[in-house]
Amino acid sequence: MEQKEILKHVDHTLLTQTATWAEIQQICDDAIAYGTASVCIPASYVKQAKAYVQDQMVVCTVIGFPNGYATTACKEFEAKDALENGADEIDMVINIGWVKDGKYDAVEKEIRTLKEVCGHRILKVIIETCLLTEAEKVKMCEVVTRGGADYIKTSTGFSAKGATFEDVALFAEHIGSGVKIKAAGGISSLEDAERFLALGADRLGTSRIIKLVRQEQTEGY
Repeated sequence: MEQKEILKHVDHTLLTQTATWAEIQQICDDAIAYGTASVCIPASYVKQAKAYVQDQMVVCTVIGFPNGYATTACKEFEAKDALENGADEIDMVINIGWVKDGKYDAVEKEIRTLKEVCGHRILKVIIETCLLTEAEKVKMCEVVTRGGADYIKTSTGFSAKGATFEDVALFAEHIGSGVKIKAAGGISSLEDAERFLALGADRLGTSRIIKLVRQEQTEGY
């Protein structure tokens, strides 16, 4: 797969606690230059970033991030605020404790609530696969589908582990029609990125792919 095609699937991401506006500007510039799917940034920078990129780049932000245990009302407010500030896409974190409690109806209701807020704009649901059992992952494929989300996403990148090939393959087997897959966290090579896409991922949440592409171009590969 050509690098240009891989980049079309990348959500170029900067979510570190120390992220500065200068760094956000840089990833926006890089995303535009390399043609990524979006930039994924902290909500506090969304308004500035959207004014900066205007229609040149999709701006994504995260809700209930990274732990997911804020109330649904808090997540709903966060999402509304982000969208009013210009966010084009929302990546929300589920309440993992509810999954452990078997409160799948509550998780589904929360997803549906945020999708109603998003309307035609894309909602991705982060289920943090490294904290779930195989059965819970399969169940969450069902819940995300029923909740009306656009994507199921593997990871925040802030927990014990990021995306795995096995989890993306599992999603591809169990997710409902019309729901896409985002692999995120720990994607550290172009080869891995290509494999995730081949397994069924449509988006890749990563901060490294552009760096790798730039490095290969500099070295003349």
